[in-house]
Amino acid sequence: MNTTEAKPKAIFHGWYILAAIFFISVVSNGARTAFGAFVIPMETDFEWSRGTISMAGAVGFVIGGLSQPFMGQVLDLLGGRKVISISLVILGISTALLSFTFHLLFLVFVFGLVSSIALSGASTTNTGAVLARWFRRRRATVMGLNTGGVSLGGLIMVPFAVYLIQAADWRVAWGALGLIILVLAAPLAWFALRDDPAPMGLQPDGDPDPKEQGGRNAQPRQRGPLEVEKWSESFRSLPFWQLSGALTVCGTTTAIISFHFIAFASDKGVPGSTAAVIFGLMMFMNATGSISVGFLADRFSAKNLLALTYFTRGLAYVILLTVPGEMGMWIFAVVAGTSWIATNPPTTSLTADIYGVRALGTIGGISFLFHQIGGAASILMAGVLYDLTGSYQLPFAIAGSLLFPAALAAFTIKEKKYSIRYQPPVPAGAASG
Repeated sequence: MNTTEAKPKAIFHGWYILAAIFFISVVSNGARTAFGAFVIPMETDFEWSRGTISMAGAVGFVIGGLSQPFMGQVLDLLGGRKVISISLVILGISTALLSFTFHLLFLVFVFGLVSSIALSGASTTNTGAVLARWFRRRRATVMGLNTGGVSLGGLIMVPFAVYLIQAADWRVAWGALGLIILVLAAPLAWFALRDDPAPMGLQPDGDPDPKEQGGRNAQPRQRGPLEVEKWSESFRSLPFWQLSGALTVCGTTTAIISFHFIAFASDKGVPGSTAAVIFGLMMFMNATGSISVGFLADRFSAKNLLALTYFTRGLAYVILLTVPGEMGMWIFAVVAGTSWIATNPPTTSLTADIYGVRALGTIGGISFLFHQIGGAASILMAGVLYDLTGSYQLPFAIAGSLLFPAALAAFTIKEKKYSIRYQPPVPAGAASG
């Protein structure tokens, strides 16, 4: 009997990190996305206008954007486990506190300030920075799965919030969402996350240690032409501005729908429960799209896929504004869903491949600031223009028209010139730099 059979290869620990982060994204971002379900109930109870309640959402996006570079820098210094865990505790408490809303200033402070800063600490930008240290060859695929968690969160949490609002009231719904974050997401982050594979004796992707593989034949670590040690160095090159400019449009076109879609559908005569299902379908398609784009971005040009994603979302807006009635919303959900936050995997992967991972949390955070500024502007613009015109047609048209220049900005990134994926191998024995 052969007693020296090879043991089956253990599952790479990075996949467990991904699974934990995926669930955290489902819960935390799903609860945040559910805000749109509360617009009409809170508007009715407090007799606020759309523009007034939009102010809280706009402040939240601005604060989230302003805090993201700082939270990214804190993560680069202290590690993801501490930052993400503490952020989730604060996010859970602040979400539950929204059940006590009694004045607009309370809503702005709790949702717009406290909750937004907390979400920055546990955002996909920060979780993506953690995952980028665990994966290299499969980086875009993993970013797609991470983003898929956000989409699944919208699919699950938005209809769940609508159900609670209809079964009880909006105060109970906020309390339940906060409790879920506190009980499920925060403990998982603390016990499951690890910042880097190196302390566990592992390499990215579970690859063998090159020092043990090679001696003289070991390949030195390769550096990209634009790889940076300090985040500020990325400002000197065009790809940062191309990615950040496109992300501004990304925020503009996702935030306006996340915040105003259910109200938009209600104005068109679609019941809130049906609107939530349509939104949920969009999030389901979003999960499919982001995972698929991430998988493809590891195998084909990431910048071309990014451009195609923006272009597809632009077509979805055209459909929403031209196909009448509920049918247009269902088609929009399918087309837009495939591209909704499918921009995240190629964007994060490109940023890591061009600028390296040493300052990725900060660089990604600064790019996310642009995303949030665009989102805040679109939320507020839609609320104000709705109050002036009685329709979302004009603000949706303005937002959607920006997607085609964003596609062009992504398409013109010189990926083959700057991405580490396309650099020639460094000769053995050469200095690693």
